[in-house]
Amino acid sequence: MSALDAKIRFLSDPGSFPDRPSRIEARETHMSWVFLADDWVLKLKKPVTTSFLDFSTIDARHFFCCEEIRLNRRLAEETYSGVKPLYANFSGNLTFEKVGRAVDWLVEMRRLPEAHMLDQRIQARDLAPAELIGTAEKLVRFYAGCRPESVDGHMRHLMDELDITRMILLRPEFDLEAEGVAALLEGIGRGLQVMRSKIEERIKNGCLVEGHGDLRPEHICLVRPPQIIDCLEFNRSMRLVDPYDEIGYLALECEVLGSGWIGQLFLTALERTLGNRPCDRLMGVFGGMRALLRARLCLAHLLETPVREREKWRPLALTYLKVARARLSLVVS
Repeated sequence: MSALDAKIRFLSDPGSFPDRPSRIEARETHMSWVFLADDWVLKLKKPVTTSFLDFSTIDARHFFCCEEIRLNRRLAEETYSGVKPLYANFSGNLTFEKVGRAVDWLVEMRRLPEAHMLDQRIQARDLAPAELIGTAEKLVRFYAGCRPESVDGHMRHLMDELDITRMILLRPEFDLEAEGVAALLEGIGRGLQVMRSKIEERIKNGCLVEGHGDLRPEHICLVRPPQIIDCLEFNRSMRLVDPYDEIGYLALECEVLGSGWIGQLFLTALERTLGNRPCDRLMGVFGGMRALLRARLCLAHLLETPVREREKWRPLALTYLKVARARLSLVVS
C-alpha cells in the first residue's frame, strides 16, 4: 500500500477519529482528497506536481494548508478551523495523537449545508434576488478593502494562460475544428492585444487586487453570514484579478447553469460601490478568456489517468465554447 493509500484508508475510517463520527464520505478531486463527517471536513492535499503547483513534499503541503486557511478566512472565517497534523507513531501507524512525526497536514473545516450552495439553489430553481444581497455586499466590501497590486507581469500571465488554453483546445484528439475553436482563440487573443493598454491603465489606477481566484457558484454558501470558500491558494498569479473580471467569471458560471440574472445583480452591486466599470469590449475579453479556460479545464480531465466522469467533460466543454462565442461578439462589435 502506498503512503497516500494508507492515509486515505485511515481518514476514511470513522474509528480513526476521537469523536467517532457515524460515517465518513471520501471524495477525490483533481488535487486533494476530501473527507466529510456530519459536522466537519478534512482536506488532504495529494503529493502532486503540475506546471502551476507543487505539493510534492510534506513541507510544501503544510505551507499551502496554512495558505488555504489564511486566504479563505478573508471570506469564510466561520468555516475554516485550522491546520491539523497527521502523525505516524513509533510503530509507523497513523494517528492524530502527538507522537512520532508529522507525516502530513490537513485543512480542517466546518461542514456547510450542501443544499444551500449557490449552484444547488440555482439547479433547484429555488432562489430569490433578495437572498443574494448579503453575498453581493460581502464580496463588494472585500474588493473595496483589498490593497491595489502593481504587477508588471500581469499581461504576460494572461497571454501565457491563453497560450496554454490554445495548446489544449487544439489537440487533435479533441476534434474541435467543427466548433470553430481556432477562430475563437484568434478572436479572443486579438481582443486581448487590442485591450492591452486599457488593462494596463486599470492596473495603474489600482484595479488589480488579490481576489478569490476561483469564484464559482459551488463555492458560495447562502447561510448567514454567507460563506465563500475554496479560494485558490496554490498560485498567487491566478488570484491577482480585476474585480470585474472575477465577478464576470461568477456571472458566466451562473449563466451556464441557466441563471444569467445573478451575474447582473453582482455586477450592479460592484459598480455601485467601485465604479469604473470596464467597457463592454473589455468585459467580453475577460469573459471570453474565462469561458475558454473552463473549456480547457474540462477537456484536461480527459487527459488524466484514470478518467473520472468521462461522459461529463466534452459536452460541458462545448457549452463553455458556446459562451465564449457569445463573449467574442462583444469583442468584435
